[in-house]
Amino acid sequence: MIDFMSSRVEIDLVKLGKNVEVLLNLYGKKKIGIMGVTKGVCGTAEIAEVLVSKGIRILADSKIDNLRNMHDANIKAEYVLLKTPSLSEIDLVIKNADISFNTEIAVIRCLSAAAMKNELPHKIILMVDMGDLREGILPADLDRFIQDVLPLPGITIVGIGANFACLGGVKPTEAKMRTLSSLAEHIEEKFEIPLTYISGGNSANYNWFMATDDIGAINNLRIGEAIFLGCETLGRTKIPGLCTDVFTFVAEVIESKMKASLPDGEIGQNAFGDTPQFPDRGQIRRVILGVGCQDVLVSGLTPRIDIEILGSSSDHTIIDAKKTDLKVGDEVAFDLNYGALLSAMTSPYVDKKFIQSTANDSQAEQNVLIK
Repeated sequence: MIDFMSSRVEIDLVKLGKNVEVLLNLYGKKKIGIMGVTKGVCGTAEIAEVLVSKGIRILADSKIDNLRNMHDANIKAEYVLLKTPSLSEIDLVIKNADISFNTEIAVIRCLSAAAMKNELPHKIILMVDMGDLREGILPADLDRFIQDVLPLPGITIVGIGANFACLGGVKPTEAKMRTLSSLAEHIEEKFEIPLTYISGGNSANYNWFMATDDIGAINNLRIGEAIFLGCETLGRTKIPGLCTDVFTFVAEVIESKMKASLPDGEIGQNAFGDTPQFPDRGQIRRVILGVGCQDVLVSGLTPRIDIEILGSSSDHTIIDAKKTDLKVGDEVAFDLNYGALLSAMTSPYVDKKFIQSTANDSQAEQNVLIK
């Protein structure tokens, strides 16, 4: 008997460590530091430990629980809350985060009061909206905002940042980076405050970084997907030297039968309110995997063998096995995109199995069908 769930994410800690080393060296050549973003892996302590052991000193997450869990696991790092705090969690922020990203003066006033009450000074990074329209202070409002923050006791502004290629898909271009650099320089000169972090974005900044001759004042990036999946996030292109197979999703076959490719009967809505349509392929080997939308974002899975995902329900994923002889009990391996990784790592129904390999192993050499 196996001692883990049939659906699982296998995490190669050796390849993960290699990715961290490559990225630290790459960005370090232009004196850009990295915050390791752990929200996509649910703040998993074993993963955070690799990041820190390979040289990342700052761990950033959007969930207080994840920050607390990593701290309780004795991961020695500075902790950053990536999103502006909710008013309902102010005390938790002060106790569990060294730095938080902020965009609302009402929140910062509450952070100030909590910092004084708990005798825990708190640092903040102000997020500026540079066009992606997720979060941020408008550049025109930045001076007035800082003037309101500076008198607040227990609070220190340590940086500014911007978000790109997230909600709006806006690219971190040379022009955008120059504007952010100019804002940082203006703040330091006008308010006579040093900015430790000028955080220019995330894994989407790779193309800008590689093309630019002048990074300006940018000295920090928040990196998650490039570390975990080995790609930049504008076109999901592999970054040279990185492993793209750190994570493998594995699911077990629970049914394998020759059946029609078309449903038989009058079609209405399915379990999720969609009206499905299927191409007529005649008789096919329909294989069911014992996972579904409760476990992982199925649309974010890419099989490593020649099969096709036809659809999924809450706990079943239907496969056209094509010429692959899949039998009940077989396990099938998949690559994950960021959405699939996020969902699988946060699902309580998916086991997390840590493995060690040779970092130079190619993806083609890995087992893609586990008997």
